[in-house]
Amino acid sequence: MAEIKDPENTILIELKDGTVTIELLPDVAPQHVARMKELARSGAYDNVVFHRVIDGFMAQTGDVANGNTEKDYNPRMAGMGGSDLPNVPAEFSRLPFDRGVLGAARSQNPDSANSQFFIMFKDGHFLNGQYTVYGRVISGMEHVDAITRGEPPANPDKMLSVKVAADA
Repeated sequence: MAEIKDPENTILIELKDGTVTIELLPDVAPQHVARMKELARSGAYDNVVFHRVIDGFMAQTGDVANGNTEKDYNPRMAGMGGSDLPNVPAEFSRLPFDRGVLGAARSQNPDSANSQFFIMFKDGHFLNGQYTVYGRVISGMEHVDAITRGEPPANPDKMLSVKVAADA
């Protein structure tokens, strides 16, 4: 496991194979970081599935609306929702979408990010400047690489728990 320099801005995602440690970037995207920590602390991300996992691209999760936890998984609804909180405006930066980067998922509207996010399997620089970067995997990328693929996967993997390291 990587050294955690700032526990308040580090997320621990427990997957079936182990822990993924994500360094959040509050200096780059403070509103996105605050939202992720708020949802993690409320338990909203626990047991939420990876509903869109594209080999060689990214794994998307974080739809905390109905139909996206293991018990109520509905492939037709997965990825269509967010949280009950208002959307977060875009916080674009010059940081590139490299392997392991955490990005904010959104609709066509740049200011429509809410609870969903994705982790890059490989570099995807075509996303640069169009989506918000707000974190990066600092350990456990092998567990991200093992997430079941599909759009949506028939038997999706889930985030068992998501915690702020300061609370863990």
